[in-house]
Amino acid sequence: MAHTHGWRLADSFSSAVRPALLGSLGAVSAAHPLAVAAGQAALFAGGSAADAAIAAQAVLCVLCPDACGLGGDMFALVADRAQTVAINGAGTTPQDATTFADDGPHSVTVPGLAGGWAKLHRRWGRLPAATVLAPAIRLAQDGHRVSPTLAAAVTAQRARLLAHGAAAWSLLGLAAGDRLVQPELAALLRSLAHDGFDAFYTGAPAAAIANALARQGGAMDRRDLARHVTHIGPALTVPYAGCAVAVQPPPTQGVLLGMVLKGMTAQAPADDAGSDHTAVELTEAAFAWRDDAAQLGAALLDQPLPIDPQRAARRGGPRAYLHTAGVATADADGLVVSSLVSVFDDFGSCVFVPELGITLNNRAGGFTRGANAPAAGKRPVHTLAPALVRGPQGCLALATPGADGQVQTLLQVIDRTLRRGHDLASAIAAPRWRSEGAHLLIEEGHPQAAALARRGHALAPLPPGQMRFGAVACAGLSDGTPLAVADWRRDSWAGVA
Repeated sequence: MAHTHGWRLADSFSSAVRPALLGSLGAVSAAHPLAVAAGQAALFAGGSAADAAIAAQAVLCVLCPDACGLGGDMFALVADRAQTVAINGAGTTPQDATTFADDGPHSVTVPGLAGGWAKLHRRWGRLPAATVLAPAIRLAQDGHRVSPTLAAAVTAQRARLLAHGAAAWSLLGLAAGDRLVQPELAALLRSLAHDGFDAFYTGAPAAAIANALARQGGAMDRRDLARHVTHIGPALTVPYAGCAVAVQPPPTQGVLLGMVLKGMTAQAPADDAGSDHTAVELTEAAFAWRDDAAQLGAALLDQPLPIDPQRAARRGGPRAYLHTAGVATADADGLVVSSLVSVFDDFGSCVFVPELGITLNNRAGGFTRGANAPAAGKRPVHTLAPALVRGPQGCLALATPGADGQVQTLLQVIDRTLRRGHDLASAIAAPRWRSEGAHLLIEEGHPQAAALARRGHALAPLPPGQMRFGAVACAGLSDGTPLAVADWRRDSWAGVA
């Protein structure tokens, strides 16, 4: 199978799939059209890819509180012309924590999103924070229509929300199509625009969070918020098909994607059926190391992943979490951002902070065992794992929701694009699989379904576009030209400026 040493862009005229769009000032791809519009507005105002990413993320926090919000986290990979760095916008469990849970007040870690914004904006932003956040503030203040997805999430999580202080949240009384107005969230965003993103961890926002958790019996207090640190450092990078793929370092499981890519290089499957089988087997072998991702980090890249190239071992391993929202941006000056924002489960912990209009994450639900066992003042292994690809043509940002499916979805897109030579838009649109538990979920109509079944995979066909298969946001630079591609799945969209 030929190495392309880059990516192809097909002619987008009358394209049957979402095409690669080419811009002048920049490009943005995100989990909702209004988030894309906010990113475009930042770019047209003279902002950078960092400004566009924050603008889009903030709108997603307003529109999709089930998936993300200021009570949650953000991980980002940022590439300029010289280097690729990783922002770890996630916090720890409380310093005095003795009880840990998957839900409620004992599942909350210090929210890292605002701190991630602070690092991203301070180093790479050009626009005032008030300009960047203006679209999100307006949508929160004036209201937006509740989507069917959000309404369904409220219905499914109503008992949890009521149990953890959200009875007065106006969202709980709305149906799909109703207008949700969020004045408290608008006020919070205005305060961050005026006082700086780090103000989230001091003063009124920190007090409101600590008080909400105290009412529920949680251990987090204002000291935990005040001592929060946002880490920034080098990304982990692995070579692949003539390019370099950057992944998020610990505490995320992004290293698992690096492990699988190294394994794909070593195995060098020769056809599409062999490629998919090998990728499934390597994925399941890599996920056996998930609990060690935060402790071992880059050392896992040297860990061999033995597999049978002809027969499925049915190891299983990846889990079923689905949430998160992706944002990818690029600007004509060479900056590219790949990012994910999340509260983990739907509405996170469901602990509601009425003064801020947000729910808090349940990221402590990511603790497991061994090196990833829960402890006070500790970050669990995170599922958030965006990727960046650097090659002779330029740089691509790729991000998708789907928790343990993130590594798998990005693996398939990267392999199809770089090693198999598919054009970028077709690689994103192509049918997917996802290993989950003891089964291989697969989109109906996948061309390799029969071949995978013959190799012993326990296939579980699902309708095309089912949530488990993710929704890729892609933006970058190709020969200096900004580009963006959106997945056809979910509400994904793309735009250029």
